[in-house]
Amino acid sequence: MRPILYIAITNHGFGHATRTASVAATIQKLCPEVLLIMATTAPRWLLECYIEGDFIHRPRAFDLGVVQADSLTMDKAATLAKLLDIQKHQNSLIASEVNFIRQNRVDLILADIPFLTPLFAKAADIPCWMMSNFGWDFIYRDWGGEFIAIADWISECYSKCDSEALRRNRLFRLPFYEPMSAFSNITDVGLTGGSPRYSVEELRATWGITAPREKTILMTFGGLGLQQIPYDNLRHFPDWQFIVFDKSAPDLPNLVQISNSKYRPVDFMLTCGRVVSKPGYGTFAEATKLDIPMVTIPRDDFAEATFLLEGIVNYHQHQIITPTEFFQGTWDFLHQPPQAPKQSQPLPKDGNEAIANAVINYFRSK
Repeated sequence: MRPILYIAITNHGFGHATRTASVAATIQKLCPEVLLIMATTAPRWLLECYIEGDFIHRPRAFDLGVVQADSLTMDKAATLAKLLDIQKHQNSLIASEVNFIRQNRVDLILADIPFLTPLFAKAADIPCWMMSNFGWDFIYRDWGGEFIAIADWISECYSKCDSEALRRNRLFRLPFYEPMSAFSNITDVGLTGGSPRYSVEELRATWGITAPREKTILMTFGGLGLQQIPYDNLRHFPDWQFIVFDKSAPDLPNLVQISNSKYRPVDFMLTCGRVVSKPGYGTFAEATKLDIPMVTIPRDDFAEATFLLEGIVNYHQHQIITPTEFFQGTWDFLHQPPQAPKQSQPLPKDGNEAIANAVINYFRSK
């Protein structure tokens, strides 16, 4: 029988979906007989941008991350209300998914990083392997108040394993991580993420990119985008080109708007001298893997950002700019060179392969 891998992805933006789909694609390439079940509300077209072969898409949400208007604006009240609703209905959510897992004879769960999945695994009596650089308990605990009890509940979900399960369950901890103390069995791995699918020459010809690489800038703010990018600043850079995936972007002579969903930000990174982005693991990891300097804006209200920024400062060419510089300034930072990383030893770039090989070795040892 084909090995069956059930992959559960946290319901928050596109970053968790793309980094996990990169690992799933590597598993599929190394071991085509593995059947992938992708349990996520991320759209199928997004998963297909990373996974070239067949997979089963099961649109299910077991968490929500943070309710956001865009990539930088959070709604904590709505987030709390939805988390309380998940907590209230967790038994029915678990029962439904355990029934699906049993019926489909799933052999292994890989999760990034919905907190109910260890409970699915325990009830179904199969291993649960998780991958992330942070847990949602860490994010919510930082908000205090009513979120403390929520964080305690999530920590318990992450760590609720008996002695037998502790030997089988594990966490693949990605770079730029918080300690993730709820987990007992931790394996640190290298950077994960996608790789460009098109040559620089093909992209430049297809999209009319004529500026030299050092004057070509990719601006990407994740699946949720950014509501108020100050596009007026582009008039200060008439001989530069800026690449965006923003469907509401204005029609400007030096703005390249990518409208075809088969293209991903990572596909354009090698055409660019810099990537401008919010703090986010996926973009940071892919830019670091490709050695493309990062320009980013701090976030004081999202605890993961501290570890992401620390990682970029230590291991990658970077510019940390203030929100004022980005939203109200004239983008003079683009005329400044990026800063060198503090550490001379680079991060390993084999996270996709390390996780994929562990999964494949598990199936072959059964």
